[in-house]
Amino acid sequence: MDSKERFSVLFDFDGVVMDTESQYSVFWHQIGVDYLQNNNLEQTIKGQTLTTIFSTYFKEMPDQWDTIDKELKYFEQHMKYEYIDGFLEFMQDLKRHGAMTAVVTSSDEGKMAAVYAAHPEIPSLFDRIFTAEVFSKSKPDPDCYLLGMRTFNTDADHTFVFEDSFNGLKSGLSSGATVIGLATTNKAEDIAPFCHHILNNYMDFSFEKLIEVNERKHS
Repeated sequence: MDSKERFSVLFDFDGVVMDTESQYSVFWHQIGVDYLQNNNLEQTIKGQTLTTIFSTYFKEMPDQWDTIDKELKYFEQHMKYEYIDGFLEFMQDLKRHGAMTAVVTSSDEGKMAAVYAAHPEIPSLFDRIFTAEVFSKSKPDPDCYLLGMRTFNTDADHTFVFEDSFNGLKSGLSSGATVIGLATTNKAEDIAPFCHHILNNYMDFSFEKLIEVNERKHS
């Protein structure tokens, strides 16, 4: 590896940085049952912005959007925010190797404010945090990850995307980046077709191993 090469590492948030997806599954499952008589809404919407969720799945009931939004905000204020095992150590290793890092999340700034209240250190861990407000299109469109590449002035060959949801994984692949799948939300065998490498967590993972994944992808 050329020591002068510049790499960007872009992380989805829920299920990738924080172990929160199981909590969201409970919330959105109940919303799906209560409003849509849908028993699987939580799986369909993962990785999408709230705006997209409303306009796609609740388009016939716009008068309910505000109520659902308030329920969601209350829920997020009371969630548990715990790091995926090994994440902080992995971030330290990335910084030692000069990688540029960002959160690329479909969550909005209001939700992230709740995260910062629980973990004030979060903004200092990353070079940038991109929330739903700055994207033109929701995952699985690659818009959010292409924005990360433009911001850090890296191309797809020097960009890594960490994702857990199918919509997020598809977004990463469409951007051309090397995609690392976290088997925190879906089974490893289910996400395997949508990523170049799979992790259960970040324990024993490192920048050097990340580069090895990239080299295998291009070999």
